[in-house]
Amino acid sequence: MELAFIPSPSRGVLHLGPIPLRGYAFCIIIGVFLAVWLGNRRWIARGGRTGTVADIAVWAVPFGLVGGRLYHVITDYELYFSAGRDWVDAFKIWEGGLGIWGAIALGAVGAWIGCRRRGIPLPAWADAVAPGIAFAQAAGRWGNWFNQELYGRATDLPWALHITSSTDGRVPGYYHPTFLYESLWCIGVGLLVIWADRRFTLGHGRAFALYVAAYCVGRFWIEYMRVDDAHHILGLRLNDWTAIGVFLLAVLYIVLSSRMRPGREAVVEPGAGPDAPSDADTSTASAGTEDGTGTDAEGKGKGNGKDEDAADAASAGLDKPAAEDSAASGEPTDADASAARTESVTDEASDAPSASSATSRDEAGSAKKS
Repeated sequence: MELAFIPSPSRGVLHLGPIPLRGYAFCIIIGVFLAVWLGNRRWIARGGRTGTVADIAVWAVPFGLVGGRLYHVITDYELYFSAGRDWVDAFKIWEGGLGIWGAIALGAVGAWIGCRRRGIPLPAWADAVAPGIAFAQAAGRWGNWFNQELYGRATDLPWALHITSSTDGRVPGYYHPTFLYESLWCIGVGLLVIWADRRFTLGHGRAFALYVAAYCVGRFWIEYMRVDDAHHILGLRLNDWTAIGVFLLAVLYIVLSSRMRPGREAVVEPGAGPDAPSDADTSTASAGTEDGTGTDAEGKGKGNGKDEDAADAASAGLDKPAAEDSAASGEPTDADASAARTESVTDEASDAPSASSATSRDEAGSAKKS
């Protein structure tokens, strides 16, 4: 008698009238929103614009879903194209069956298209969304729990998963909850990437490569525990070989990228960043320039007029406040001094003819005497 175990849901779909609400689909949707939300925050912190991650995800997510389904159908084609199978089931994505390898590969193609349209580097965008993708996988793995699929070997551990369905060759019993192992591993991978990115300032796609390498390590031992049908090569499941190959490629990329392009991108999105003016700031500045020019011109005109009046008043000796203060104190003003100078000049001018006449009379008298 088992005292503790993880129960499986009695069904993986609820019906809201004619609309089916599938647990598998909800887990994927939650994962996508989580990846976009966290990726947007990290992109803004890197100097990007709000909404860029979501705009590119519009391309990446559909491509990723198609790629994930194609990988699953190709590697497990017997489930859809062998005798007694219906090939139409290959399109029933809600019943489960998404290969992460195909999802990442074709999703990257969609992301490349979106980045090219926005004029931003794909590696920088991938670095921003890398932890979010890991957390999205952690949420998406719970869809396997709703479908009672992809479990491990039989076990009597307290956290064993109780499988109750007998469809598609399942044998009810208690098994390793590999969906839970991978979900927890993906959470750890996401936290690892966030820490390493802050500690080593990863750039040029190295944060994304770290996510890929770390995920492959966990996927290798988790895949090794699974008991569902799969192709084997040299005693290992196909996904184990895929994990080994992708891990080596990710590590090689980290090494080569660190040598060829050290550091992090200074600009991840042209025209963005804390110093870039927003549309509102640009329009406000433009309006302020037009209004400010007229105001400055009018102010200069008014100021020049006042300066000219002050200069005229000073040259004419009409500084009224100064004159009034001088009159009140009994001291001669500038006007008084000017008047005195005028009278002096007038007196000298009037004395000059008299002196000239006296000199002429003296000269005439001398001439008569002679």
